[in-house]
Amino acid sequence: MRVILYTGKGGVGKTSIAAASALKLAGEGKKVLIMSTDMAHSLGDCFDRKLGKEPVPVAEHLDAMEIDVVYESEKSWGHMKDYVKQMLMVKSEGGIEVEELLVFPGLEELFSLFKLLDYYEQEQYDVIIVDCAPTGETLSLLKYPQMLYGFIEKVLPVKRKSAKLAGPAVEKLLKIPMPEDSVFDDIEYVMEKMERLQKLMLNQEVLSLRIVTTPEKIVIQESKRNFTCLHLYNYNVDAVIVNRIYPDCAMQGYFSKWMEMQEEGMREIKESFSEVPKFYMELQKTELRTVPILTEAAGELFGDTDISKVLFQQEIFEVVQQVDYRALKILLPFAEKSEMDLMQKENEIILSIKNETRRFMVPREFVGAEIERAKFEGGYLVIIFRDTQKV
Repeated sequence: MRVILYTGKGGVGKTSIAAASALKLAGEGKKVLIMSTDMAHSLGDCFDRKLGKEPVPVAEHLDAMEIDVVYESEKSWGHMKDYVKQMLMVKSEGGIEVEELLVFPGLEELFSLFKLLDYYEQEQYDVIIVDCAPTGETLSLLKYPQMLYGFIEKVLPVKRKSAKLAGPAVEKLLKIPMPEDSVFDDIEYVMEKMERLQKLMLNQEVLSLRIVTTPEKIVIQESKRNFTCLHLYNYNVDAVIVNRIYPDCAMQGYFSKWMEMQEEGMREIKESFSEVPKFYMELQKTELRTVPILTEAAGELFGDTDISKVLFQQEIFEVVQQVDYRALKILLPFAEKSEMDLMQKENEIILSIKNETRRFMVPREFVGAEIERAKFEGGYLVIIFRDTQKV
């Protein structure tokens, strides 16, 4: 079974490309489910029919759905949300718009991916294709597992057992409501499901992400940042789709200068994603919508390629053993040395690139060692460790 996530900047045609991919795979006889996690759903518009929160057939061997993120959020942590609301109302004495404070960016999209996990574990389909929300929302999903653990630890004043034994006394002393069993049930449900989702997301034999871009400079820059961040989180990007390429015949007269900019953008894409498979789609004469048009576009875009396969894999981390030192090599394509910040906290490495921060557990080879120095060369950050036990 395969899971393929399409991501990219808003407005690049990500939904249409995902829909075309699903139709190509279904046309090859595979049982396919395509789902949208974007709150501003447009997947139904691509197929020219109304979609809901449960799968409906849109073509032979192809089902489609638009996930109701509010419904999935309430189902996943409705009791926890109600408890936090009570806590905030007690502290604010009614002076704060509590509902607004309970909107955690990206959390609803995370819960929508729980639906992906459900269908993956049911094994009803050969391929699941996910039309993700635009880049920013997608990246926030990748950070939530570690963020939510910290949030829950801080917001809950007691554990389940303590709440039962000392709840009334603590509630009276601290003047805050104690969580009921349903709150702890929500936490266990979310944490356990997040663990399984994270395992799926990191399974490079099953799941891969594909970035959709266009030849414009601004879009390419965001795609490169997206690619770096996904590598930083050890997710596998196995293809880049370049959409809306203007054909030569359309670039005459008034649009002639656009041709030069497009050619420059295409060169940058080729150089930037040199090792990753790339697919190219010219700007079509009609909108990419309805099953016949999308099916034809998929043939033009992918040709005979079996897009159900993992098209590319590259190790992001590598342990280097030299005579005089040991090092951890991390692939960080497109990162700049001046934008990096690196620190070590016990057995964790904390790496920041611009406004993205990630914590890496130190591999077993480096437990008990400290960072001595680091260098950035050839797209790799090389972190050299000093073994304190030998000093």
